[in-house]
Amino acid sequence: MREKELRLALVCYGGISLAIYMHGVTKEVWHLVRASRAYHSGLTPGTKVEEVYVELFRLIEKTAHLKLRVLNDIIAGASAGGINGIFLAKAIASGQSLDPLTDMWLDNADVDKLLDPDARPMSSFTKFWAIPIAWLALSRRGGTVDRTVAAEGRDEVRSKLSRFVRARWFEPPFGGPVFTNMLLDAFDAMARSKTERRLLPAAQPLDLFVTVTDFAGHPETLRLHSPSHVIETEHRLTLSFTDRAGRGTHFEDIASLAFAARATASFPGAFPPLNVSEIDIVLADRGQTWPGRFEFLARSLPGVSSKAETAILIDGSVLANAPFGPAVEALRDRPSRREVDRRFVYIDPKPGMRSVRLTKKGKAELPGFFATIFGAMSDIPREQPIRDSLEAIEGRSSRIRRMQRIIDALRPDVESAIEVMFGRTFFLNNPTAARLKTWRNKAQERAARDAGYSYAAYGHAKLSHIVEEIAALAARQDPELRGHRFDTLRQSLWDEVRRRGADMITLGPGKGASPAAIQFFRAHDLRFRIRRLRFVLRAIDALQVDGRVAEDDVEPLRDAIFKLLSRYLDREGVGFYELLSHDNAAAMLDDIEAQRGLAQLDAEIDAEFAQALDNCPKSSRRTILYAYLGFPFYDLTTLPMLQGEGLDEFDPIKVDRISPEDATAIRKGVLETLKGIQLNSFGAFFSRSYRENDYLWGRLHGADRLFDIVISSSGIDPAEATALKRELLYAVLDEERPRLLHIPDLFETLQREIAAGPVAA
Repeated sequence: MREKELRLALVCYGGISLAIYMHGVTKEVWHLVRASRAYHSGLTPGTKVEEVYVELFRLIEKTAHLKLRVLNDIIAGASAGGINGIFLAKAIASGQSLDPLTDMWLDNADVDKLLDPDARPMSSFTKFWAIPIAWLALSRRGGTVDRTVAAEGRDEVRSKLSRFVRARWFEPPFGGPVFTNMLLDAFDAMARSKTERRLLPAAQPLDLFVTVTDFAGHPETLRLHSPSHVIETEHRLTLSFTDRAGRGTHFEDIASLAFAARATASFPGAFPPLNVSEIDIVLADRGQTWPGRFEFLARSLPGVSSKAETAILIDGSVLANAPFGPAVEALRDRPSRREVDRRFVYIDPKPGMRSVRLTKKGKAELPGFFATIFGAMSDIPREQPIRDSLEAIEGRSSRIRRMQRIIDALRPDVESAIEVMFGRTFFLNNPTAARLKTWRNKAQERAARDAGYSYAAYGHAKLSHIVEEIAALAARQDPELRGHRFDTLRQSLWDEVRRRGADMITLGPGKGASPAAIQFFRAHDLRFRIRRLRFVLRAIDALQVDGRVAEDDVEPLRDAIFKLLSRYLDREGVGFYELLSHDNAAAMLDDIEAQRGLAQLDAEIDAEFAQALDNCPKSSRRTILYAYLGFPFYDLTTLPMLQGEGLDEFDPIKVDRISPEDATAIRKGVLETLKGIQLNSFGAFFSRSYRENDYLWGRLHGADRLFDIVISSSGIDPAEATALKRELLYAVLDEERPRLLHIPDLFETLQREIAAGPVAA
């Protein structure tokens, strides 16, 4: 029985009131990963929907002889998508329920509740002069309300639009503190919900990225030839949160999560910009504290916390509506327990809808004066294409496919070289810590000697990665280490490396790394050790895929290697280190070497690895040792080509979209399904029935597309699961019917459409 992980990196776009639709999709992601955990842990599924997903996993196991695990370990979002991403990540990291966010969207995402108290029309006489304007806008027969709102919802929308129009003008009508309190209430409700185990395996990290826009901007230094540097104002910011399952989590800092949610969704004109004082005041009024305040501001905003308090933040989707970049960067530190199918799944609630549209005659309609102004402020940045991001993902996947072919081609020669060096050694079947160290050094020396001229490029690539990572570690520890100060530190590190002779890596047979360079690598090359253990894990997975060894025979070895790997990974985190001396490069390098203690750690890991090998079957022991000892040969070839990406997730990436245009199990299209698209995507803020409609469609579209993604990863024929998909959609309806009381007719219609079968794609 093969094992495989379907890993989802979720990217959530902005969409104003279509946030409610996107919540329905992320709610379905939550149910899917909960069902996966239940299936693998032998737990009882929590809902009927999760029972159907478990049945799907069992069908895959029976049909494809595959045990598929689904997990969501990377989340990135902007604006409304950022809010949904934050709460989904919190639910995954904590095991808490996501239902409180559903209540927040349905009950509180309403203009009457979002209006700032100071902006509310207090009586019928408030802005009495605005009443004729509201009347003309809302009462005209055949107007916007009549054309876009169903008859049963027109009175509600008209009354709320009237109050909205008569709210304060020339200032954002929605209240920042009002929204912040709503977010904190939702987090509090999650904390009161039934808490289960974390929804990811123990060794699997969770990373969340949320984009915001720094309205005033912050200075960034650009290096030129002449002048030597210039200062540019940068407005893009990415707030990041990480959970390392026992090695530190940012998801316990509720105030920082609320800050990120409020900031990323500060839609220009609707919500006031956010600054730190708003969160401070709201927390003080609630009697709550912000224990992680300084650490969060220091790592998230430019400058020290005192300067960060003056930052003015607005909606994240103004400049980065599709934050693929941070999600791709997060792939670097993904441990791999088994075969991996990595998917980037992005949620686009209104694909293809652009600021310049066609007239009824089919001619291009140029935007007018106000349309141009408002488009420049919001529409155009929100609708920029994602081609560059997708091309970057495909470029990475292409490099990985090339690496796979290269390693497959090299394997016979590498194993032959290892066989020549160790194959006749009786003790190879009986590894000890001392023998592992001797064999490893011998293999590395042979790989360097055989590499000839190419070793110099490899050695200098390793050296460069080490120095740059040490400089980046210092910058993460000291947020003030930016611009010119950072460049000065990096140059000082290089000067010290050269002074020590660690850069003496020369061309030619019989040359290579100098003793000083070898010593430097032994003291600082953390990534090489991580890459080596991950390569061994892939060798174990290959044994299972080929059917040469059973899962139970190597699972203890795999678990042991992950524990060893975690000890190296600990040393990549900034929290591992005491304050480093950033003003003296020599002292800093010595300090890092002492705190890492890699020589001592290597000895301990050699002993534990030897013990773990001794407990695995002899038939596979030699193959695993060949991978471990042969790794320098592979690394010499692949590292320069991978440009530092390493062999973490050594699999191509596929990209899937979830939108109303892609889910065809019931009906297809944005206008055919969503109500919140009206009133320039503010529609769902004016009607409870609109919110219920969009939330339900989000769940249905999420179920439809996630089901397809799981099927495509399993390799089984989709026709074998048609009845099960229909059962899943019915289960969503049954689960939501008691909650969504304002759309009874839609439930009846959907029952019939599901029974009728999918629409034509």
